[in-house]
Amino acid sequence: MVNKTPNKSIKESLIIVIFLVAVLTACGRKNEPKKQAQSENSATIDLAAVLDTIWETEQVPIRKRDSAFHAFGDESDEYKKYQTLYKKNHSANEQKIAEILKNGWPRIEEIGEQGNLTICNVLQHSSPETRLKYLPLMRQATKNKQLSPWLLARTEDRIATDRGELQIYGGQIKYYPETNTFDVWPIFDPENVDKRRAEIGLEPMAQFLKNRRVPLVWNLKDQIKRTVAFESEKTKKQ
Repeated sequence: MVNKTPNKSIKESLIIVIFLVAVLTACGRKNEPKKQAQSENSATIDLAAVLDTIWETEQVPIRKRDSAFHAFGDESDEYKKYQTLYKKNHSANEQKIAEILKNGWPRIEEIGEQGNLTICNVLQHSSPETRLKYLPLMRQATKNKQLSPWLLARTEDRIATDRGELQIYGGQIKYYPETNTFDVWPIFDPENVDKRRAEIGLEPMAQFLKNRRVPLVWNLKDQIKRTVAFESEKTKKQ
C-alpha cells in the first residue's frame, strides 16, 4: 500500500506559505496609503511653515517701521533702519511667493486662511504690475472658493488707487500731506459702502477703522465731500 501522508503534509505546508505571503502583501498595501498620507501631510506642513516665515519677515519690519514713523517721523534713523530691512525681506519674499504661485493658487486645505493672507499681503506690497499679473489668478481662486472674497476686494481696491480711481470697498488708506494725517482713499458711492462690504463678509467701515493698529474715525459726511472733490478734480484734468 502506498503511503500518502508525505504528500498531504507538503500540500498543507504550501497552503500555509501561500496564506502567509497573501497576508504580508495585504499588510504592505494597507500601509501604502498611510505612508502617502504622511508624505502629503509633510508637504502641507512645509508650505504652511514657509508662509509663516514669510509673514513674520514681512510684517515685523512693517510694524516697527510704522511705529517709528508715528514716533519719530520718516527722516529718523529708526524709521530708515526698518524700512531698509523691510525692502530687503520683501524682495526675497516676493520671489518665494512667485515660486509658490507658479503652479497655480494653493488649496485652502494646504495653507489655510493665514497662508492666503500672507500671499495676498506680499502681492499687496508689490508693484502695480505684479498685482495686475496675479489678479486673474486671484479671481479664479475666489471663484473656486480657495480664496476669501475680501482678500480679492482689497487687491482690487489697491489696483483702483494705483490707477487714480475711486475704490469700491474702502480698504485703502491714504496719507494727506496737507493735514499731515492718514484717512480713507475716496470711495465710490460712500453712502452704500457698508452694504457692499457686508456682501463679501466685511465689517462696517467704522469698525474696520477702529480696529486698525492706528485707529481712524469714520465720518460719512467727510467721505462724501472727499469723493465729490476727488471726482471734480479728476474731471478738471480730463
